[in-house]
Amino acid sequence: MHTEDLDDNELESSAKMSFLDHLDELRRRLIISVSAVGIGFIACFTFAEKIYDFLAVPITKNLSGAKLVYTNPTDPFTIYMKVALMAGVFLASPVVLAQVWLFISPGLYAREKKYALPFVFSTSILFLSGGAFAYYIALPMSLRFLINLGSSFQPMVTITEYLDLILTVILGCALIFQIPVLIFFLTIFGIVNARFLIRNLRYAILIIFILAAVLTPTSDIPNMLIFSTPMLLLYLVGIVVSWIFGRKRRKKKQDD
Repeated sequence: MHTEDLDDNELESSAKMSFLDHLDELRRRLIISVSAVGIGFIACFTFAEKIYDFLAVPITKNLSGAKLVYTNPTDPFTIYMKVALMAGVFLASPVVLAQVWLFISPGLYAREKKYALPFVFSTSILFLSGGAFAYYIALPMSLRFLINLGSSFQPMVTITEYLDLILTVILGCALIFQIPVLIFFLTIFGIVNARFLIRNLRYAILIIFILAAVLTPTSDIPNMLIFSTPMLLLYLVGIVVSWIFGRKRRKKKQDD
């Protein structure tokens, strides 16, 4: 709720809201989010072996179907725990994103709160799309390049090393695909606008390439372009989002 929409009594009541009240609200949203991920983890742990087999496809198909190896007897159990947790995060993502909206929405205009369902839907789709992009496009191309580069050697990839790589890339891409949503929030809170984003495009490109270098398994330019191209496109989409909602917000302020 904005101060423009409050009368004097409401303003005084709002001013008395303590920092602890905000922390209590944050704690409540975190508990619900963690609980949702926990339930997702329990549900996915039953299928952990199948989930792992699915995640291993990008590399095993480049190893002519050879299995990965492990060096510690506890590794398989640890791996199944990790893949179940990651799958639980994706399964619970709509609930988690809904909690994010519920925590932020009190700071929005009443007219902006109607975007709750579109927000949860779009962020969930973007989150899943980021993971799908990493699994179906980015990882296979990067792994194919790396394995072909080492064709003179006998590959012996451990499951822990591979899973750490794939978790970083998949979750990283899933979060990176939230760029338009981040820009949406920065816009409706008046922190950025379309003109600012366009003016600082060159700095955005630099940051995008740095993020791509972190996510990319290799440091070669072609693989970096695989990761940076969708990020740049999402940033451009964010500029359009900022222009649309920034204009609506300015109009709302003029009407008030």
